[in-house]
Amino acid sequence: MAKATKKQALGRGLSALLKDPENDIQSVSDKNADKVIGNVVELDIESIEMNPFQPRSNFNDEALEELASSIRELGIIQPITVRKLDFNKFQLVSGERRYRASKLVGLETIPAYIRIANDQESLEMALVENIQRQDLDPIEIALSYQRLIDEIQITQEKLSDRVGKKRSTITNYLRLLKLDPIIQTGMRDGFISMGHGRALINIDKKKDQISIYEKIVSDGLSVRDTEQLVKAYKEPESQTGAPKKKGSKDVPGFVSKSIEAIKEHLSAKVDISASSNGKGKIVIPFHSEEEFKRIKKLLTGE
Repeated sequence: MAKATKKQALGRGLSALLKDPENDIQSVSDKNADKVIGNVVELDIESIEMNPFQPRSNFNDEALEELASSIRELGIIQPITVRKLDFNKFQLVSGERRYRASKLVGLETIPAYIRIANDQESLEMALVENIQRQDLDPIEIALSYQRLIDEIQITQEKLSDRVGKKRSTITNYLRLLKLDPIIQTGMRDGFISMGHGRALINIDKKKDQISIYEKIVSDGLSVRDTEQLVKAYKEPESQTGAPKKKGSKDVPGFVSKSIEAIKEHLSAKVDISASSNGKGKIVIPFHSEEEFKRIKKLLTGE
């Protein structure tokens, strides 16, 4: 307990240092910067503004009240992270739920790690930190990935390294943004899962996407049921008993078992045709030089 009190007192001491105009720290090379940057400091809540780069837009009111109750009883266990803007002015980088809950409780100060960061660094820190959270919905994660790609000008390959996720995982999330906004909202609200969304992506027409989405919700269809429904939509002849198109052949089992694994590995659409004697071909379409080089690297390692 004595150690905790001493640490908290130190944080308040650093807070006083930041309020001294003669110690207005703007860079890591400024006097006393080493005492503040990277340390936990008790900051006035009113000196902290919201982060415009915050990718999270949905906050569960009940969960926020529970966190507020915990803070009321135990205090802030994990400090938030802020970046310094101006004299005694800071901007939230991560920890918005803790920040909001602390304001609900009526706290006047909050422990915070202080960073010196420009807008791009702040955006990246906020997005990457939020992507790692377990309670983000799939669309929030997809939007975070897309913002990193668009605003920081980073490729999916480099983004994969930055966030520690497989490139195919990132691609699967980004593909969700191709869904109709109504379906995206349904996923955010928990009416359907990411698995349902991934199945619906295979439907090109938005009106048909919505029609199947409504059936999923009304009938409580599982992901497997949805995949079968989408397959029936894509291949109506196989469901009605109508004759197949001339020249079409059944794909051998050894091929059908591997198609999805190949698509997953390449993160690309793959067309495979094969005859019963084991002969066939694989077609991998690409839409840009960058995509061609990416596929080549996956296939050849070069």
